[in-house]
Amino acid sequence: MIAPPLPADSWLVKPAHQAWLNAEGLRLLPFARASRVEDGFAALDERGALPPDAIAELIHTTRMTHCFALAHLQGIPGYGALVDHGVAALQGRLRDEVAGGWFADATRKSDKTAYLHAFVALAAGSAQAAARPGADLLLEEAIGILERHFWSEEEGALRESFSRDWSEEEAYRGANSNMHGVEAFLALADVTGDSVWLQRALRIAERLIHGHAAARGHAVVEHFDRQWQALPEYNADNRADPFRPYGSTPGHSFEWARLLLHLEAALLRAGLEAPGWLLDDARGLFDSACRDAWHADGSPGLVYTLDWHAQPVVRARLHWVQAEASAAAAALLRRTGESDYEQWYRCFWEFTGRHFIDLCQGSWHHELDTENRPAATIWPGKPDLYHAYQAVLLPRLPLAPSLATALSAV
Repeated sequence: MIAPPLPADSWLVKPAHQAWLNAEGLRLLPFARASRVEDGFAALDERGALPPDAIAELIHTTRMTHCFALAHLQGIPGYGALVDHGVAALQGRLRDEVAGGWFADATRKSDKTAYLHAFVALAAGSAQAAARPGADLLLEEAIGILERHFWSEEEGALRESFSRDWSEEEAYRGANSNMHGVEAFLALADVTGDSVWLQRALRIAERLIHGHAAARGHAVVEHFDRQWQALPEYNADNRADPFRPYGSTPGHSFEWARLLLHLEAALLRAGLEAPGWLLDDARGLFDSACRDAWHADGSPGLVYTLDWHAQPVVRARLHWVQAEASAAAAALLRRTGESDYEQWYRCFWEFTGRHFIDLCQGSWHHELDTENRPAATIWPGKPDLYHAYQAVLLPRLPLAPSLATALSAV
């Protein structure tokens, strides 16, 4: 695949824009350093401080370890030790040394979920790419857990969750966990050199996107029963759930669009066939999310969720949705060279710069209300470096290999 030329005036080729993305990444990183706690990394408040009841959580420990590995790979001093702390934490209290796998937090009382274990694999892969001590053993264990418990060869997708001892399985299948499985599998393909992970990622994408989403006008279907029958009314009484919200989630449409293009590029890079629907569905996902979610309620911004008639449900503006929108626009622009994606890319960054980036207290506001004022109904504080940091890295890199491997080669 030969990428077409970018528009002559594209921000992606402007040195000043590339410098701005780099500077924004350097601004984000120090804020996140404060998340370190004894057993891993914990959520920060809006000022970048640990609350009194801070506890190490798997989601933050894995995502911080991944991001700090990316920083280390860029040659930014001071982040290698934080990667090592994350690797040690994932071999410490967050790990179930009896039954295997990892707990959601340091209380060690949770079930085992595919969503969080995908992030363990991602963090391990990034630490391995950064050549950090202990990463190889962590990576081997993470792969073993994925293959032993979560990956279903019959379904071509990830099972959702199990009880602590793996004896009971949840009668649910989720698009969110499988989406992050695709992300992790792309990284695993790069650090292991085994293309089976690309074939697995393709099977997930074919089921969830080329099958279910394409049939619904490229609105991502999030919730399914164990037989992969859609559950369109799932969480109708808990519509703003941060992980399993009711309806469709435009932010995931953007995220999936980007991942389909990474998968296409990775397959071709490995000398494998990349079906044409990967690009077609990436376009469809992006177009439907822009059409239905941007200014959906008459006010600027992208709403969090939509119902099955493309009407806003939860109107909050979340930072991760905005981050994924700009990253998807950049990926489609790089893949197609089409000026429409350039305009969306600029539009999304202009909105982010005006409303989400917090130059006073640091990082990005994680949530805005319908008037684009800071809010905290879904995501209190500023616990997440992952989405914002990747948003400033992805436009500067090719579509393949995956982030850590790409940065290790720069």
